[in-house]
Amino acid sequence: MRLIIASGNKGKVEEYGRMLLPVGFEAVSMSRAGFNAEISEDGATFEENARLKARAVYEYAKKLGARTVPVIADDSGLEVDYLGGEPGVRSARFAPVGQRRARVLEKLRGVPKEKRTARFVCCICYIGEKGDEIVVRGECEGYIGFENRGENGFGYDSIFMAGNKSFAEMSGAEKNEISHRGKALRELVGTLKGIKID
Repeated sequence: MRLIIASGNKGKVEEYGRMLLPVGFEAVSMSRAGFNAEISEDGATFEENARLKARAVYEYAKKLGARTVPVIADDSGLEVDYLGGEPGVRSARFAPVGQRRARVLEKLRGVPKEKRTARFVCCICYIGEKGDEIVVRGECEGYIGFENRGENGFGYDSIFMAGNKSFAEMSGAEKNEISHRGKALRELVGTLKGIKID
């Protein structure tokens, strides 16, 4: 079964592809599905933004024919306790591209490890062919390291520590097992397997 991933983030689409393929789903990027418009992400919560993105791509796909491919969208971000939950829903807009991790590290300069607690949050919105909607949430607790570590992943992965490794030091399989997105997606897949899809 094919699913359109409502994201322009190549790393995220590839991550979904790795997680979905073993359970029988093929991830298709929204650009491959023909959707290239900007989607406004002005919701106050991760849940609201996930719904906005999923609904925009679903409505586009719906215009292409009577049978539309299901769509999933997520909004995810980093919450740092010492920063009052920042960057939160503004994770992708916290600083210019290429400066976001540096901004977090700068704001935590001199802050000891025990006060650098943080979590990744992911909310996924699924919209089925008939417009049925499911929203799930996953979280991964960790802390912010003192420097960038690792070459894998994307976004804030190289500064987010889960145990003794950053997300960017983990293999795709290791990360999927514990990540916020992996947890949310497993819940979604479990729910979908109980739904009859025509």
